[in-house]
Amino acid sequence: MSTRQLITEEFIAAVKPYPLRSQEKEKDPFVPVKFFNPAGSQTWFILEYDPETKLAFSYVTGMYEDEFGYTSMEELENIRLPYFLTIERDLHFKPCKLSECSTFKPLK
Repeated sequence: MSTRQLITEEFIAAVKPYPLRSQEKEKDPFVPVKFFNPAGSQTWFILEYDPETKLAFSYVTGMYEDEFGYTSMEELENIRLPYFLTIERDLHFKPCKLSECSTFKPLK
């Protein structure tokens, strides 16, 4: 079974200005890309990305608690959900500050 490709040219172009640790001092970081689980409540707001390791730093919601953490994009691509669904990129998402697209409250 083939994987759903999330690391596309469009994804790379969107996250290229945001390498890992580039927004670590931002109180309200910018979100260039959003992924979601169409069969559940998880959402990944991608903040930064390293193309060599294929690791993204993201704000994840819908699990037990909303949290910041590193996300393996390769693992996201390989997640298999019921009914042959996969993790999807929100193609209608407009890049914005994290506080504008989630429950995140800017740090003081």
